[in-house]
Amino acid sequence: MDSTHVLSIVIPVFNEEQTIGQVLTLLTNLPCATQIIVVDDASTDDTAAVVSAHEYAHLLTMVQHPQNRGKGAAIRSALALVKGTVVVIQDADLEYNPTELLSLLKCIEAGADVVYGTRFGVHRPLGMLATHYAGNRVLTALFNLLYGTHLSDLETCYKMFRVGALRQIGIDNDRFDIDPELTAKCIRSGYQIVEVPVHYLGRPYRAGKKIRPSDAFAAVRTMWRYRKYRPT
Repeated sequence: MDSTHVLSIVIPVFNEEQTIGQVLTLLTNLPCATQIIVVDDASTDDTAAVVSAHEYAHLLTMVQHPQNRGKGAAIRSALALVKGTVVVIQDADLEYNPTELLSLLKCIEAGADVVYGTRFGVHRPLGMLATHYAGNRVLTALFNLLYGTHLSDLETCYKMFRVGALRQIGIDNDRFDIDPELTAKCIRSGYQIVEVPVHYLGRPYRAGKKIRPSDAFAAVRTMWRYRKYRPT
């Protein structure tokens, strides 16, 4: 692994006391230089306590929002603290395998500026709710139609950027509508998005899944709003 890159891993988290510890352990064992930033978005369970008590807590940076503001706001808070050359978004729910971040990082080292981990590559997404599968297919197809792209997974969590690219486009939205926002801004800014297949093991709502069908409507509004975006 190219030691010139430090990977800053941003973890927006809300009420994930059951899984955040496992995610942190997997991330701290990655064979590359990392900076891990956890943004606790006003959890009402013991998420913050689990992070603080983790065996590698001294290697982590934790930010706590006094009020729940959303995933986009959490990532924006973390971006101000990023010190690495590459930044990636990691969910705290174990639906994605953190070891696969190395595959995305290899693409960055090969020259890519933006890399997405697609759940619809060579691996079958397991446990994905039927409504989420259908919604993602429709949203991705609509995005491709509006932006002239050929992406396969608009709503993937795994979005990796060279830090300069993400800071250039910035983050406006506070919630799950950051997915079409970031993707639209990348395309309109001239960045090519490279997709790398990743495994996925979904979970049901009873296990704490946050995204709701209503978020699909916000995604449509967002991709329509940014279709004329021009970088400043």
